[in-house]
Amino acid sequence: MRGPGNSGRARARLRHMALPLAWTVAVALLVAGPSTPSAALSSAGARSAGDRLFPSVGNGGYDVQHYRIAFGFENRRIKGSTTITSKATQRLTSFSLDLKGLTVTGVTVDGRKAAWKRSRNKLVVTPTRAVAKAKTFATKVAYSGKPVSITDPDGSREGWIATKAGATALGEPVGAMTWFPNNNTPRDKATYDLLVTVPKKLAAASNGDLVSRERKGARTTWHWRQRTPMTTALAMVSIDTYRVYAGRISTAKGRRLPVWSFVGPGLGSLATQRSLLPKAIRFTEKFLGTYPQTSSGIVARKLDIGYSLETQNRPFFSSAPDTATVVHEVAHQWFGDSVSVRRWEDIWLNEGFATLMEWCWAAEHGGKSVPARYRAILARHPASDKEFWSPAPAKLPDAEFLFDDAVYTRGALALWALREKLGSRVFWKLVRTWVSKHRGGTATTADFTALAEKVSGKKLDGFFTAWLYRPKRP
Repeated sequence: MRGPGNSGRARARLRHMALPLAWTVAVALLVAGPSTPSAALSSAGARSAGDRLFPSVGNGGYDVQHYRIAFGFENRRIKGSTTITSKATQRLTSFSLDLKGLTVTGVTVDGRKAAWKRSRNKLVVTPTRAVAKAKTFATKVAYSGKPVSITDPDGSREGWIATKAGATALGEPVGAMTWFPNNNTPRDKATYDLLVTVPKKLAAASNGDLVSRERKGARTTWHWRQRTPMTTALAMVSIDTYRVYAGRISTAKGRRLPVWSFVGPGLGSLATQRSLLPKAIRFTEKFLGTYPQTSSGIVARKLDIGYSLETQNRPFFSSAPDTATVVHEVAHQWFGDSVSVRRWEDIWLNEGFATLMEWCWAAEHGGKSVPARYRAILARHPASDKEFWSPAPAKLPDAEFLFDDAVYTRGALALWALREKLGSRVFWKLVRTWVSKHRGGTATTADFTALAEKVSGKKLDGFFTAWLYRPKRP
């Protein structure tokens, strides 16, 4: 899902970097829930979503419906609260949220003070009264402090990244917990309201639609509303001295979409990139159907992180993006944002499709045809190139490979090989069915392979085993 700063391809591998100690310790000391009979009777929610690559994040026992995040920003610090509306999936005498850093000053559940404790990156909440199964309940967490960034297993930075004037918060895969408490798993999508109050010289970009921008004295409150379900990994806020460009664009389906774009210092107006945005949306709609978001735009700010990110509605670019990167992140509004992976090990479904759409764009705009590109990549990487062919796209050994060539290029190769096997008409019918069937939800590799067999009427076990699960050239 991440594209690098100036390319739609995967970031350079950091294959020999040891996993950061914090990740190793977190996995080793993971508490997955009660283990004794007496503890089991307590109806505590699990402290893990069970993700194989990130077992220490995510939580069980509830399904988040909505986040209302409200905070003030000044002098690199934030102070505010998050109200989390959830539906209990079991009786809950306690439950946990993911939160790294920050100082919690109070917690309530349905307006009543609740007991709470911190345990590593978990905020464990014990309400005064147990929450009944199927009940919708509201948890409000008040907090303050200077948010932190985190280092991913592949060595890159995410989370809250401070700049000279402001900050940018990027959440993929698990950085959202650095600036608001949440259920930090892609399987639990929710809608959002974000209200951030900043000094009037700063602008605050985020996901969804701009509801209001209200100035009081020397400060301005920006209210953003995300109306379509979104994973925590895609939640974004970026505060800086931005130039703000507002307008509307037309889609291929005849919709008029509001657009808010934010361009940071030293990047000019990015007029070329901003004008490319509606073209990329209309182009992708030809293949995939209606644009699945309620608005669009870009956020661009020079940031030394080495990647861009498909934050929902308006992607974030850490430098002036090239055409391939814009197309790549626009394609993610369908693959990754609307249809999200349920488990991080299935991320090839996001990156493979976005990379393939890059190839299709290039082919229709004077570049190499997709079949020629496919053959050229195979020619450059014979069976002896074991580093390229390993690991397999759907069988990543650990989180270090989450943004590897295996998910970007190998993922796209697998999709084009499927297109050659099924034929163009059946393949694109499959893809459109996929984005329609799972719109606003989550899915797995097994869901995709099952749908491919259903739409095509063919047994494809051998094909998918070779292309998705074996760490060698098919």
